Amino acid sequence: MKEIGGYIEFETFHSDMLYDDGIKLNCGRNGFAYLIESRNIKKVRFPKMMCDSNDKVLSKYDLNVRYYSIGSDLKMEDITLDEDEWLYVVNYYGQLTDEYIMSLKKKYDRIILDNAQAYFHSPVKGIDTVYTCRKFFGVADGAILYTDAKLDRQLPVDESFGRMNFLLGRFERTASEFYGEYAANNDMFFDEPVKRMSRLTENILHGIDYGLIERKRTENFRTYHEAFASVNKLELNIPAGAFMYPLYIENGKAIRKKLQDMKIYIPTLWPNVLENCTESDAEYDMAENILPLPCDQRYSHNEIKYVIEAINNV
Repeated sequence: MKEIGGYIEFETFHSDMLYDDGIKLNCGRNGFAYLIESRNIKKVRFPKMMCDSNDKVLSKYDLNVRYYSIGSDLKMEDITLDEDEWLYVVNYYGQLTDEYIMSLKKKYDRIILDNAQAYFHSPVKGIDTVYTCRKFFGVADGAILYTDAKLDRQLPVDESFGRMNFLLGRFERTASEFYGEYAANNDMFFDEPVKRMSRLTENILHGIDYGLIERKRTENFRTYHEAFASVNKLELNIPAGAFMYPLYIENGKAIRKKLQDMKIYIPTLWPNVLENCTESDAEYDMAENILPLPCDQRYSHNEIKYVIEAINNV
């Protein structure tokens, strides 16, 4: 019997949750870990332009890893797979179409699609697909996995109440005050085992207006694109519910620093690429000079125009 009476806890939400039929896990990298274990993966082809979040997973499962390059169109180079090798594909900035993804499935068969930057890109039937919740919504953790593979063991359920302070703090104060906690939360997942999504995170995901968020993100991406398409070295589609707007220009590194001084914070999404690749590699230049501009649901048209004007001024 559960407790009855006492003080009221966090509100329970009952709205529809996007991807409620997927496998709900504690973080995106453990979606990959789930697939390694359930598919008995031993060998994988991995993109060079990838954050180091999966390195722990690769080493933990002692995978045989070969790396491949991507081009300035954010698509992979033509490669060959060994008979028992899997291909890990990243949907950078939501730029891959269903047709392109299906062409990869037809050619390589054994593929894993990473939609960490494409939450509103619906899963393609028959393709193992991983989504990461905290890149798009105000949650501390959470991931969705689509696969027909099953683990033959029970997973513990995660708990999130101890991770929420940086989210609650930023809601009422500034990001800089709680950035250390945010970074520590990210680092914690390097060693987190595969778990089911926490009840708290799943509850929050049932309280989100997905239609509003998708529209806001798409509109903001479109506003950036109208301003920068003529100078952007990337030829971009306008994805539904965009992650960020990737502005690829000369001297992006210097511009990022100047924007930071104006309290416009533009991340370097793959700092490890600058260590692992050479300056002659396309991935090095993209990691250094792509400016991922914020286009999420927090920002109105006026704030997006402010960022555009700031970039034009610097």
